Order: sequence, then C-alpha cells, then structure tokens
Amino acid sequence: MTQVTAMFVMFILYGVLPVAGLYLGYRGIKKMTAPKMLEYKAMPQLGYIPEKSLPVEVKTALDQINEKGEKLRVIYGDTNNDGKIDDKDTVNETYIMIQNLMDRHVPLAVTDYRRLHDLDMGEGARADTTKIKHSNVTGKEALLDVLRTINTQFDDLLNASYHQDGQKLLATNRYLQKRFNNPATTTDMQKLDSNVSSVSSANIEIKAIEDPTGATGENVSAENIKL
Repeated sequence: MTQVTAMFVMFILYGVLPVAGLYLGYRGIKKMTAPKMLEYKAMPQLGYIPEKSLPVEVKTALDQINEKGEKLRVIYGDTNNDGKIDDKDTVNETYIMIQNLMDRHVPLAVTDYRRLHDLDMGEGARADTTKIKHSNVTGKEALLDVLRTINTQFDDLLNASYHQDGQKLLATNRYLQKRFNNPATTTDMQKLDSNVSSVSSANIEIKAIEDPTGATGENVSAENIKL
C-alpha cells in the first residue's frame, strides 16, 4: 500500500465515516422527536398541521369531511364517468360548492382556530375554555359548529346521490320488465313466425311452378303451368 492510498483510507475511516454517522444520527433524532403532522389529501390547502394543535373532535370531523368530500368530488365532478375530472366534464353548481367548502371555507376556519390556539401559551386552553365575546361558544366550539355544518351538508349530498342512482336502477328494471314481459312482444313474435311460414310456403309454390312435372332438366310449356 502506497502512502497516498494509506492517507486516503485514513481520510475515509476517520473523516468521512464519522461525519456521515453524526449527520445520519442527527436526522434520525430530529425525525423521532419531530411532532406528528396531519395531512388531508382531499384538502391540500390545509397543508401539514401539527397533531397536537388540534383537539380530537376536530381531527375526527376533518377526517370525515376529507373522506366524504373526496367521494363527492368524483360523484359531482366526473360527469362523463371516465374515471377522472378534467375539461371534458361539465361543471355544475354543486361541484363548485364542494370545491369552495374544501378549498376555502374549511382551511380558513382551521387557520382561524389555530390562530386563537396559538395566542395562549397554555396549550390552547383559552381557545377551548374562553367564550368568544358576544357569544356563548368557545373557539373550539365555533370551529366544531362550522365543521358540523359542512359534514351535515355532505351527508345530504351523499344521500341525494344514493337515492338518485337508486331511482335509475329502479327505472331500468321497470323498462326491462315491460320490454320482456309485454304481451305485445309475444304477439309480434307470433306474427313474425307466421310471416316466415308464409314466405316458406311461397318458396315451395314457386319451386312447384318452376318444375310442375317434378322432373329436372325438361322443357315446360306455358300450357302446363296453372296459376
């Protein structure tokens, strides 16, 4: 081993590896001690929220809105049923309302509550216990009222979609029953069979006219043909 190679090995062993170990250890400790962050994929405007900054009831309500809102976006946004929401779909008022609730109203309400929460140094006790002036609710209760109203609206939209699609199934079943159980259909089939029999009889008569003697290849005069 040459002197240059030995110096390079020493640099790796006593320089690079210790520094890399310290860096990885720092990243690991930082990740383990970092607060758990909440993410709502259907409401990206909310961003990442520290779990400790929201009460359990609020997190539960947001989870419900996130799940229901994603379903409603597909139901009312994917109007051509191609599996995606794009320019080919027809935008309606219901879809715009859902978008506004999830992209604007929910994030704004949560941001207002977190601002109230951060005003107090005592783990947000003021937002959870102090009544808002000229009202009978706390900051936490005011946020829950907003989320509860949106949750109720989403439930109504889901129920409306369920009954609407259910009516389509019922209408399809009524049409099929009428189509296949209608007596007129049987009559039409009988008429069709009768027409087929008539055509067959006519074909037989035509063959008899073409060969009244029953023999093939013989000349037939006009006098031998009886109409």
